[in-house]
Amino acid sequence: MTNRSCIGYRAAASQEFVICNLSPVILMRCDCDYHTHPQGHTVRPYTLELLQPWIDRCRERGIKSIAFTDHDRYREGVDFDAVARLREINSDVEILAGIELDNDPVTGKSGLKWVETHWDRLDFVLGSVHYLKDASRMFDGADQSGQMQSLGFERTYEEYRSQLDALIRRGQIDCLSHLDLIKIHGLVPDTYDAAKFFEPILEQIAAAGLAMEINTAGWRKPVGEQYPAEPILRSALALKIPITISSDAHSHAQIGEDYGRLEPLLERVGLEKPVRFRQHQPGIGGQ
Repeated sequence: MTNRSCIGYRAAASQEFVICNLSPVILMRCDCDYHTHPQGHTVRPYTLELLQPWIDRCRERGIKSIAFTDHDRYREGVDFDAVARLREINSDVEILAGIELDNDPVTGKSGLKWVETHWDRLDFVLGSVHYLKDASRMFDGADQSGQMQSLGFERTYEEYRSQLDALIRRGQIDCLSHLDLIKIHGLVPDTYDAAKFFEPILEQIAAAGLAMEINTAGWRKPVGEQYPAEPILRSALALKIPITISSDAHSHAQIGEDYGRLEPLLERVGLEKPVRFRQHQPGIGGQ
């Protein structure tokens, strides 16, 4: 179901759904987006000019709460004062200052130190794995499926799980991002059982009191499904792991991308409403 304009539909944000700009229906439970990259993949200092289109798009798509989570390697562009000014002129949208902290072999240690230094100014820290051991390039690059093929799929998946374990043990994160990102190229071991394979990691997430996201970006990738796979999500819910939702937008146009496909998944697995975060605490303002 789509429409041709946002005009006259803003009032619908408090109703069952919002319709906007030939977009899929966004039901009320999908009203936050906690993984976005205003800088994209370069250092672009936060300014009102850079960030305001993201908030305008939130209004168009019925998003009530957004977290800016640029990669920690681009932390020089993060300006907390700019975020504060943005909040002042957009009081109807909850705006979280965040970061995506990964296992980059070059910037990982300095990124961790930056997060520790700015912890009190950050609302939300995503943790993610983009690098396999001894690799100089992120395995999720469009041209990097060869990394998996050269290692062998079973070894690749085991190494990925090991890196997740190390990331969780390292700490200073609130939520695990795209947990089964390793499937991005649509390549899996012959004996792969998603829920069974990630069971130790899910137990570790639960024990650490962390959250986990459902990330719609997988629908835009060769694998053609959300992260994580539904069996993993069901296991996470059984462990009572808090769940956030995100688009992993690298352009303001992608905010809430594929949320129309996400809503039926949430209904199917019985997730009433994703949690929100504020000052690293889940649930505040969300449920």
